[in-house]
Amino acid sequence: MVAMIIVFCLFYAYTSYNEVSRGEQAPNFKAELIDGTPFQLSDLQGKYVLLDFWGSWCPPCRKANPKLVALHQKYPDKLTIVTVALEKDSTSWRKAADKDGFTWKNQIVDQNKFVMLSSIARMYSVRGIPSKFLISPKGMLMEKYSFAQIDSVLSIK
Repeated sequence: MVAMIIVFCLFYAYTSYNEVSRGEQAPNFKAELIDGTPFQLSDLQGKYVLLDFWGSWCPPCRKANPKLVALHQKYPDKLTIVTVALEKDSTSWRKAADKDGFTWKNQIVDQNKFVMLSSIARMYSVRGIPSKFLISPKGMLMEKYSFAQIDSVLSIK
């Protein structure tokens, strides 16, 4: 029990150390998309980007996915969605993504035995999923908005 508390405290301190804040440049990262295409977040400047961390094993993520799909369908010219699946293996996410209707190109699977220690999640100080970050067309972090708030921001712009 004591060991678990220590591990939790270390994890929390580790993810808090480089915490990103509103108004800062979104941490750039390189990854490989599910189709093998090289990806770099900074290449998406010019549109709003919704960076969504999720997992096929996460019930709240799966429950939120229809709202993510609806945003993608409503704002195809204003919003680019980038999903980062935090997974222990590289296969279970595909069935979930297909079932939930993920049709966008920018899908990344970040595989790690300890899913919350994925390199991309650490850059964004992700401590739990689902976790979403709205990034402005200039590449600046906005807020961790709800789907309704994201819809409101995009409908005004």
